[in-house]
Amino acid sequence: MNSSSTHVVCPQCGATNRLPTDRLGDDPSCGRCSAALLDGQPVELTDANFEAVTRRTELPVLVDFWAPWCGPCRMMAPAFAQAASQLKGRALLVKVNSDDNPQTAARFGIRSIPTLVRLQQGQELRRQSGALPASQIVALAS
Repeated sequence: MNSSSTHVVCPQCGATNRLPTDRLGDDPSCGRCSAALLDGQPVELTDANFEAVTRRTELPVLVDFWAPWCGPCRMMAPAFAQAASQLKGRALLVKVNSDDNPQTAARFGIRSIPTLVRLQQGQELRRQSGALPASQIVALAS
């Protein structure tokens, strides 16, 4: 990661945005489509955009593999959103519905959900299965 700027890929249009590192917490938007990039909310990714967003974004990316029918996933969702807010501008928290995105779930060998996977430019660094409180989610992303 360059000390003066950081690349963040827009999950909406796929554009790579170069952002001043000291302004990452200032609600940057995509230069191409104006979508919010780092607004402190979890971002939904799909099989179609997962690779581009996670490989080319220079911030740490924490992926929540989940499904709508999963009770522990639904219980953890508010904590994941709280962690995203706390990590605004320092990490990108994304959600992947493992039922709707089987290629990405299979690539990571997801066997139980929720499973959190910490990535750095597409490379897996850590993994944790099971519902976690916000404080542990923040620690995993850091």
